[in-house]
Amino acid sequence: MSHPAGFPALLESFFTKRLIAQRRASPHTIASYRDTFHVLLQFTHRQLGKAASQITLEDLNAPLIGTFLDDLERGRHNGVRSRNLRMTVIRSFFRYAALEVPQHSGLIQRVLAIPNKRQERRLVGFLTRPEVDALLAAPKRNTWLGRRDHALLLTAIQTGLRLSEITALRQQDVVFGKGAHVRCEGKGRKERCTPLTKSTVTVLTERIREQGQHSPSILFPSARGGRLSADAVQYLVAKYAAVARQTCPTLSSKRVTPHVLRHTTAMELLQAGVDQAVIALWLGHESVETTQIYLDADLALKEQALNKTAPIEVKGIRYRPDDELLAFLKGL
Repeated sequence: MSHPAGFPALLESFFTKRLIAQRRASPHTIASYRDTFHVLLQFTHRQLGKAASQITLEDLNAPLIGTFLDDLERGRHNGVRSRNLRMTVIRSFFRYAALEVPQHSGLIQRVLAIPNKRQERRLVGFLTRPEVDALLAAPKRNTWLGRRDHALLLTAIQTGLRLSEITALRQQDVVFGKGAHVRCEGKGRKERCTPLTKSTVTVLTERIREQGQHSPSILFPSARGGRLSADAVQYLVAKYAAVARQTCPTLSSKRVTPHVLRHTTAMELLQAGVDQAVIALWLGHESVETTQIYLDADLALKEQALNKTAPIEVKGIRYRPDDELLAFLKGL
């Protein structure tokens, strides 16, 4: 099918037909794709002097896309991960374009052939149990905000929910009694249930009792009763981490974020001997391979493996210092 109106109509149909109607993409995904094309069209305008509505598909060729990706790093100071995410969005659009405007297949294939840039894989950060205890003790529970924040931190660490998942929780998502758990809708609109410990059940029971048991409200609302923003949660985690550092010095060398709390859940499950496949289900990972990052970061498991191996027998050699004159000559 051709698009006589050109690139603008093609891009609009990509959002309305492919992302919204066919894939039923989440608002978060739509916003991410929108932002990528907003930045790309602004860059193209600077390069070619064309307004967004005048840009053609031929203008978005492989050399321009490559220059755009380089500009993200040099001009906007984006990391390699952000660069690759932008390229994933562009690649998704061009795959759609290959179906809609096959007469441009040569140009499209050259863009699709642009590879991701390799990036360093750093070990994931996580908290130890003493650090968790210090963080949970930081909120002052004699205030409404303190009780809310303590319940939020405890739930985040025990369940490993993503930031967007935990801020969306409502009272009806918490199920008490035998097999207590929380329900949430994760990435790809996949619903999953995560079990709760007795201590978390106790805290959430008090939380809901304080709110009113028949209220359909957000479980961890803002002061105005609405849903907490991502920035608000990041702020409160950083604030309580700063308080916890006063009693737990090891936190001084760690950057504590909501996602680090999720990593902490995974590490505790891994160290408790839980299978990787179960951890992947617990966290809502698409693939078990995603859970591999926790194995890489767990030094304790590696030490346990080392203790099971036979040590290599190496005879020690007694150190004998060089003659003073020879040592002097070596030092020249």
